Amino acid sequence: MVPIFSGRQKHVSGITDTEEERIKEAAAYIAQRNLLATEEGITTSKQSTASKQSTASKQSMTSKQSTASRQSMASKQSVVSKQATSTLQQEETFEKKSRKVAIREKAERLSLRKTLEETEAYHAKLNEDHLLHAPEFIIKPRSHTVWEKENVKLHCSIAGWPEPRVTWYKNQVPINVHANPGKYIIESRYGMHTLEINACDFEDTAQYRASAMNVKGELSAYASVVVKRYKGEFDETRFHAGVSTMPLSFAVTPYGYASKFEIHFDDKFDVSFGREGETMSLGCRVVITPEIKHFQPEIQWYRNGVPLSPSKWVQTLWSGERATLTFSHLNKEDEGLYTIRVRMGEYYEQYSAYVFVRDADAEIEGAPAAPLDVKCLEANKDYIIISWKQPAVDGGSPILGYFIDKCEVGTDNWSQCNDTPVKFARFPVTGLIEGRSYIFRVRAVNKTGIGFPSRVSEPVAALDPAEKARLKSPLSTLDWTIIVTEEEPSEGIVPGPPTDLSVTEATRSYVVLSWKPPRQRGHEGIMYFVEKCEAGTENWQRVNTELPVKSPRFALFDLAEGKSYCFRVRCSNSAGVGEPSDATEVTVVGDKLDIPKAPGKIIPSRNTDTSVVVSWEESTDAKELVGYYIEASVAGSGKWEPCNNNPVKAHGFTCHGLVTGQSYIFRVRAVNAAGLSEYSQDSEAIEVKAAIAPPSPPHDITCLESFRDSMVLGWKQPDKIGGAEITGYYVNYREVIDGVPGKWREANIKAVSEEAYKISNLKENMVYQFQVAAMNMAGLGAPSAVSECFKCEEWTIAVPGPPHSLKCSEVRKDSLVLQWKPPVHSGRTPVTGYFVDLKEAKAKEDQWRGLNEAAIKNVYLKVRGLKEGVSYVFRVRAINQAGVGKPSDLAGPVVAETRPGTKEVVVNVDDDGVISLNFECDQMTPKSEFTWSKDYVSTEDSPRLEVESKGNKTKMTFKDLGMDDLGLYSCDVTDTDGIASSYLIDEEELKRLLALSHEHKFPTVPVKSELAVEILEKGQVRFWMQAEKLSGNAKVNYIFNEKEIFEGPKYKMHIDRNTGIIEMFMEKLQDEDEGTYTFQLQDGKATNHSTVVLIGDVFKKLQKEAEFQRQEWIRKQGPHFAEYLSWEVTGECNVLLKCKVANIKKETHIVWYKDEREISVDEKHDFKDGICTLLITEFSKKDAGIYEVILKDDRGKDKSRLKLVDEAFKELMTEVCKKIALSATDLKIQSTAEGIRLYSFVTYYVEDLKVNWSHNGAAIRYSDRVKTGVTGEQIWLQINEPTPNDKGKYVMELFDGKTGHQKTVDLSGQAYEEAYAEFQRLKQAAIAEKNRARVLGGLPDVVTIQEGKALNLTCNVWGDPPPEVSWLKNEKALASDDHCNLKFEAGKTAYFTINGVSTADSGKYGLVVKNKYGSETSDFTVSVFIPEEEARMAALEAQKGGKKAK
Repeated sequence: MVPIFSGRQKHVSGITDTEEERIKEAAAYIAQRNLLATEEGITTSKQSTASKQSTASKQSMTSKQSTASRQSMASKQSVVSKQATSTLQQEETFEKKSRKVAIREKAERLSLRKTLEETEAYHAKLNEDHLLHAPEFIIKPRSHTVWEKENVKLHCSIAGWPEPRVTWYKNQVPINVHANPGKYIIESRYGMHTLEINACDFEDTAQYRASAMNVKGELSAYASVVVKRYKGEFDETRFHAGVSTMPLSFAVTPYGYASKFEIHFDDKFDVSFGREGETMSLGCRVVITPEIKHFQPEIQWYRNGVPLSPSKWVQTLWSGERATLTFSHLNKEDEGLYTIRVRMGEYYEQYSAYVFVRDADAEIEGAPAAPLDVKCLEANKDYIIISWKQPAVDGGSPILGYFIDKCEVGTDNWSQCNDTPVKFARFPVTGLIEGRSYIFRVRAVNKTGIGFPSRVSEPVAALDPAEKARLKSPLSTLDWTIIVTEEEPSEGIVPGPPTDLSVTEATRSYVVLSWKPPRQRGHEGIMYFVEKCEAGTENWQRVNTELPVKSPRFALFDLAEGKSYCFRVRCSNSAGVGEPSDATEVTVVGDKLDIPKAPGKIIPSRNTDTSVVVSWEESTDAKELVGYYIEASVAGSGKWEPCNNNPVKAHGFTCHGLVTGQSYIFRVRAVNAAGLSEYSQDSEAIEVKAAIAPPSPPHDITCLESFRDSMVLGWKQPDKIGGAEITGYYVNYREVIDGVPGKWREANIKAVSEEAYKISNLKENMVYQFQVAAMNMAGLGAPSAVSECFKCEEWTIAVPGPPHSLKCSEVRKDSLVLQWKPPVHSGRTPVTGYFVDLKEAKAKEDQWRGLNEAAIKNVYLKVRGLKEGVSYVFRVRAINQAGVGKPSDLAGPVVAETRPGTKEVVVNVDDDGVISLNFECDQMTPKSEFTWSKDYVSTEDSPRLEVESKGNKTKMTFKDLGMDDLGLYSCDVTDTDGIASSYLIDEEELKRLLALSHEHKFPTVPVKSELAVEILEKGQVRFWMQAEKLSGNAKVNYIFNEKEIFEGPKYKMHIDRNTGIIEMFMEKLQDEDEGTYTFQLQDGKATNHSTVVLIGDVFKKLQKEAEFQRQEWIRKQGPHFAEYLSWEVTGECNVLLKCKVANIKKETHIVWYKDEREISVDEKHDFKDGICTLLITEFSKKDAGIYEVILKDDRGKDKSRLKLVDEAFKELMTEVCKKIALSATDLKIQSTAEGIRLYSFVTYYVEDLKVNWSHNGAAIRYSDRVKTGVTGEQIWLQINEPTPNDKGKYVMELFDGKTGHQKTVDLSGQAYEEAYAEFQRLKQAAIAEKNRARVLGGLPDVVTIQEGKALNLTCNVWGDPPPEVSWLKNEKALASDDHCNLKFEAGKTAYFTINGVSTADSGKYGLVVKNKYGSETSDFTVSVFIPEEEARMAALEAQKGGKKAK
């Protein structure tokens, strides 16, 4: 009898069960709510029992209410118990719930959820290391009465720290799940502990006990299970698997009468890898049956068992069928086990996978990674204590410490809190402003530099906890009671000493003190002064002299490490400073928390193709342990990589992302606030490959043939074979009478190897159901789903039965190979052939089409002509003399596509002429094997072939290829997704391979390069050739003019067998070296030779080149030009002559010449960059000539010449013109008094740059009205007196001699109108300027005249029309009279005459001319002098001069 095992242990993807974090109290409440929502009643007795149990639970919770520490817990349990009682009462009525009841229940759930969130927020702020307490049952297991063959679950939820270990007992005997596989399933997940008993029978009636134990004690809870037999007849297959329930016809849910919801996850997220700063999305498609319109499931995401809420770091999305969790900016805090839980009514399912977050690439190579989990441990007015976790990666050198940065919320100003790095992973930040909120970050530093900062902490306010609680609490509607007591005097009271002073934390960097305020302090606020003294002295020093402390906590810095101190505190107020408190005990400054010891016994074990489970022993005597970091290294490489970047607290971890088939070693180290431990010892090396597991169930059971007393079944092999080849199948069957199934019976004692089996000794006309289980070397897998009901009756048809085991392989974008097995029943006559049909997967049944008109005898067919990307299904029908039989089950659907990385079978002929077929697969699993076949028949026992497989490569060798070997050869890779390839050897291919084999049997040494000659740097001559490859036994003979030459003073020979290069060197070529040179090669039995002929002109040319290279080498011994003189046109259109020099020193001089005349250079070359330049600005024809530069010093000289004449000059000017043309600005429009001007500026203009203008595509004909020119750097086109015909598109083309460069402007529309209007305005202004009245000349600036003389002045004026003339004297109008005669004749000449001038005529005169276009004034000054007065003044001046001389 073959046992059928159904036991299982449930796992989640990416992490072991022991790696889940400690169960939070809030998670227990969530599990409690799920439990009460999923349990269903079966009978009235069960409901009564459940009701009693609920009442007992409620009474127990009420008694706990008396304990103050559990008050909030009991209230929440009371709410849950009431909800459970209400649920059971509703189940008794078996009626659909009313809208009122549904709304009430929804309100209760919302209230419970709010309580959970508040509880989680409270516990998040607690330091759980100080909460050790014994186990306590939050939810006790409940007794159940169930029907026989049903499943039942016992649930309990337990609190306690450390996390209690739970053991289940049956009648005081521990339950062993391995002793009865499949009978019991024990789970512990998210604080809910479950015992599931499958297929209950009478022996399962017992008392069950859940025992919880930790270091603080042990506690047990009991529940009874009573198993009853159901007397009526019903179909047991309609019961739910895994949930205790009634027949479906009686099932009631909160949403009416309905069966169980089936929740499945498709397209699930797998173990994922990200990097800091990247984005990532986790998602899966959720399929829920039956589908209820207008009702959506409840989606909840968890990380390490803690519910996630949307934030700036994570966002959740439910599209109606796909749930997605998106990380906008990955941090290492995001690493962990992610779970999606989908709840639909009373049912839920969940799926988990691990997410790994690698460190971002450091800006400074070797800098440490960013710390993580920056949190606030304690906050008050004076300081905030910040904690963090050390990173796993230190950058290659030890971390020296950490810098803490703070930033006030609402600003972007980060400031560093500590001047020197701190090593302890906690630090009190001082210097805060009371009432303001801050965020913090931490950076690690090593000798290389400072790493990236951590993720910022949550905002925290600098307030005392009591003040913070007061500000958060809302105004209450409760009644307030005012108690009046006798008041203390409010004035003149000096506060008493503080009490309970203690050192709460001490490290090498700081010490934290805590105390209680004094009882005697009056009604005004008090402050504190902290004092210290070294132990053994009474020299008390006040620490905070300048700034008193407001809170009863204080952090002290700048204490000497290793010294002992005592501390005390004084209170102060307006009345004075009080007495000091009692001094603390002696405190030694240093880290009180030791770095943990290294973990021990690192044991790796296989998990999957890319992961390994690593377990270890915890660090001994470790305090405040944060977790463990795991590192992996490829064995022998010495390079370690972190497996996790967020410490794990469990003693085991699944390391993902490893390379299949590679061997790894592992090491672990522990971490707490004091630092990281030493590394553990390296584990033993382990090869990464999947652990063997039983196969998954077969599927798609069908009846292939039926007889009076037997039936032939067929099925499809399991989707997962468990990492080992399937060795056989076991078939079970049972009778079904009137819809009621009977007991299962075994159909075969010995495993069958085919996916088909004939079951004999059945009853005619009896209905049967079947199930099949697969087996491999790991054991028997789970049985398949129960088949449909098949009736055992004679099929009287004479045609063959359907072929079976259809298989598609070698799938490509336009073809595939379909294989099948002959029908088990061939009909009345043997099968003579097969027909193959196909259709597109989505096509209707009437669209099948045959692939072969005539029946084929092979049990395979290569299907060609498929459309890429289209999904197909296939079927096969057998034929005999009676006709065509039933079609087979469908094969597919299969998508016609060539998958990435697909490789084909390759034929190879080696050096010995041996012919082989080779195949390589990069997607093998550790259990994959290569199987070769000819015409899809195994070649395992063929004497003509030899197969060799190693790693991911296989080779099938033909011992003597001949006509008997013609056929189609294929190679399949087992345990893969149908990877296969084939190769056809027909008569033509056979001839080709035999010819190639003959060529390899009689080989020549393959040559890459024939014998050649080259001249080396010093004039040496190198003869060389290169063979494809040379063995260590290869020999070379060197022949000159049919005589062998050997190594000596004249010839130097060398063979590099690695590269195949053969060389011979000669120092120089002399006349007697003219002739023929040959290299003869021999490598084993392969030979070859190569010859070069050096005779006549060829030899002389080579001899000349050798002498030139020798001279070049001599030249380079002194200063020389590495690059000779060349030119370059700069962006400024200047010409730069440059050369590169080498082997120079300080004394080396450089001189420039043009046409043999030295050029004076302002700057002295420093040769720093080895480049010498000469800049020629505004290059033109005058700069043409021969330029020469000379280098010289005491070692010699070298020169370089550059001819810039004729064609060379033209080429340079073309490039200059091109640069000038490219520098041209866009065309602009300018209006002038004459017309409109179009212009563009260039860097400068040369005559070689040709300028052409066109208008509307036609060249412009220049005239007096339209003309072009260049003014300075401006190139212009002038259009005088423009007309509408001048509108249009203008193009200026600058031709550099090779290429035209165009600039365009559109002179039409508004542009023309504006330009034309401006032209008219300027034209009128020019006319006015031209015709206005003006003085042309004739008047002096100053006139000096002797008194009594006559003054005559004549002045020419002009204007059109003729101007009016008036005169001014001292800015007043001057009229003509006898003394001053003023005349104006012919409109052009003005006369000014004074007869007999006197001193009264001195003054400023002005001539004013005026017409309609304007006016102008010309001023002159008349100075009249008296001769006697002049003489007297001259004498007086002479007298003064004589006195000064004395």
